[in-house]
Amino acid sequence: MAKQDYYEVLGISRSASQADIKKAYRKMAIKYHPDKNPNDKTAEENFKKAAEAYEILSDENKKARYDQYGHAAFEGAQGGGGFGGGMNMDDIFSQFGDIFGGGFGGFGGGQRQQARVKGSNMRIRVKLTLDEIAKGVEKKVKVRRKVQADGVRYSTCSTCNGTGQQMRVTNTILGRMQTATTCGSCGGAGETLSNRPDGADAQGLVFKEETVSINIPAGVTEGVQLKVGGKGNEAPGKNSIPGDLLVVIEEVEHENLKREGINIHYDLYISYPEAVLGTNKEVETVSGKVKIKIDAGTQSGKILRLKGKGLPSIERYGTGDFLIHINVWTPQELNKEQRKFFESMLEHENFIPNPNKSDKSFFEKVKDMFS
Repeated sequence: MAKQDYYEVLGISRSASQADIKKAYRKMAIKYHPDKNPNDKTAEENFKKAAEAYEILSDENKKARYDQYGHAAFEGAQGGGGFGGGMNMDDIFSQFGDIFGGGFGGFGGGQRQQARVKGSNMRIRVKLTLDEIAKGVEKKVKVRRKVQADGVRYSTCSTCNGTGQQMRVTNTILGRMQTATTCGSCGGAGETLSNRPDGADAQGLVFKEETVSINIPAGVTEGVQLKVGGKGNEAPGKNSIPGDLLVVIEEVEHENLKREGINIHYDLYISYPEAVLGTNKEVETVSGKVKIKIDAGTQSGKILRLKGKGLPSIERYGTGDFLIHINVWTPQELNKEQRKFFESMLEHENFIPNPNKSDKSFFEKVKDMFS
C-alpha cells in the first residue's frame, strides 16, 4: 500500500510555512494523543503518522528532498526512514515533547519519562555506476561505529532521577520562573556509568567495525541522501537509542553515456557510406542491447529516440528515454580514386546541401552513381 502524502497527513498545502506545519502537527498530536485515546490502535497509528510527517517537513533539508523525490528520498535503506523505521511512542515524545506543552506527559500517562538520548549520526558516501542506478542495487559497506562495550553498566542519575533535566527556579520581574536545563551530571542521558570495561571511553563506548547492507532504489541521483535507521553511533545508557547512518550517493561518470535527469544520451558514429546507404546497428543501453535501423540518407545530427530505455524515475513516475545522436564520420584521408570521385561530385546537385530535397530522391540518385 502506498504511503500517504505527508502534506495530506497534516492537512496542509505544500506552500505551508514552518509555523503552519508545527501548528497542524500540534493539532493532530493533541487529537490523537494516547492520553485522550487510551487503547485506541487507530488513534495511535494516526499519532505516529503525524509525527513521521512532522519529522520530515519540519526539517528544511529533509523537506526539500521530500518535495523533489517524495517518499523515495527516504526509502531503500535498511530500517527505512522517519519513524516508520522502528521509532516508538517514547521516541516521539523524546524528540517532539516541546510540541505538547504542559498538557500531556509521555506515552501511557502524565508522568515524566526517563530521558532518551540518541547517538550521533554517521555519514558515508557510496559510488554508483549508471548500470547500478538503472536497476537499483544492494551495497555492503564497512563502517566503524561507536557501540556500548560488553559488560558496561549504567545506573540512574541521582541528580536528575533519570529525567536528564534539572529544574531551576529563578526570580524575575515577572515573578518566579521555572526552567529546565540539561543535567550537568549525566549530560541529559538520565544515567551515569557505574562500570567501565577495559578499553571503553568515559561513556562506556568502544569502536566496532560492522558490515551494513544498504538497499539503494533505482533512479537515485547525485547527492541524494538515504538513511539507514539505527546504524549510526550508539549513545550511553540502557534507555538510549543509536543514531542513523546517512548515505550520500555519488554517481560515477560513464565512459560513453551521458545522463540528463532520467534520460540518457549516446553519440553514435557512422561512416559516410552507412549514412548514404543506410545500415543496422547494435547499441548497448542501460537495459540491454537493442538493434536500431539507420535509414538511407540519414543526416549528421539526427536524434533517434528509444522510448522507455532510459532511467526509472525515483518517484516511480515512469522511465526516461535513450537518445541516440547520429554523427556522420567524414574520412580524413582519401586515395586517388576516392578523391577523383568526390571532386567530380562537387558541383553535382545531389551533393549540394538542400534541406528541402527528400531523402529518398537523394538515396536513389547516389545509388545510380555507384552502380
